[in-house]
Amino acid sequence: MQGEVQNLVTKKFKNIIGEFGIAIALFLEILLFSSLSPYFFTADNILNVTLQTSITAIIAAGMTFVILTAGIDLSIGAMVAFSGVITTSILRLNLPFIYSFPLAIMAGIAVGVLSGAIAGTFITRFGITPFIVTLALMTIWRGSSYIYTDGRPIWGLPEQFGTLGSGRLFGVPVPTIVMVLIYIITYVVLKHTKFGRYVYAVGGNREAARLAGIDTRRVLLRVYIISGVLASVSGILLASRMNSGQPNAGLMYEMDVIAAVVVGGTSLFGGRGSIVGTFVGAMLIGVLRNGLNLLNVGSYVQMVVLGIVILLAVMLDQMRTK
Repeated sequence: MQGEVQNLVTKKFKNIIGEFGIAIALFLEILLFSSLSPYFFTADNILNVTLQTSITAIIAAGMTFVILTAGIDLSIGAMVAFSGVITTSILRLNLPFIYSFPLAIMAGIAVGVLSGAIAGTFITRFGITPFIVTLALMTIWRGSSYIYTDGRPIWGLPEQFGTLGSGRLFGVPVPTIVMVLIYIITYVVLKHTKFGRYVYAVGGNREAARLAGIDTRRVLLRVYIISGVLASVSGILLASRMNSGQPNAGLMYEMDVIAAVVVGGTSLFGGRGSIVGTFVGAMLIGVLRNGLNLLNVGSYVQMVVLGIVILLAVMLDQMRTK
């Protein structure tokens, strides 16, 4: 009897951790930093957190689709750089801004579609593991960024372009608004569309999904295209915020993005997770970095702390699956 009660309590505890653990952790983190720094819990700083987090959070939304299918995309950081330099190079053309701006945005997003399509094709048609394919693409796009710019930043952009990454609408940073809109769209796609159900099915059991009539290759191809496109969107926003195209932009973004998705409760084994969890996970990491900065904690120590957070998140994921 006592053993049954203990098992029931353990199961209840795991359910609570699984459903509310990340939200509880974010709440406790906010309380901690609010007590340690008088500058943390202010309107300006909260908006600053959302602005700083928006770039990686947008990429994390795309990465959620990938990891839900038990995949990984390591090319996102390099795609941030490559889409940024492509976009800014077109803005340097001798064209009126009204023409160069939409052309530059479309070109920047197009390279994200191309990257995702290449990754999806090699994974589905040739059976190469996502880790190897996206690792190769990471090297290709990073090298292409340096070749395209000769290793130098692209400067001298139209002033209007900076509004996209640094402007505000009703006091809210534009990248924050873009981030919220993307999370609303991806939430609807994953929660209320046939494609979203297919993503979970493929991640849960690819062979069973195929036997059920789902075109698993098409699902995987679309998933990697989504990841590439959202990485490109982040690259464009970052280039606008920096008012330049930087070939070394997006370095180590993979770590923050994967951490946000995993901390948010999406299983690395696929089939389980949510876009809401990813959003909360991204905010948790953003708050963590912001709070440590306010406390003058060095960047090297922050890397150690983030690594510990990732390990704890994976450990909790293992606990939930047992």
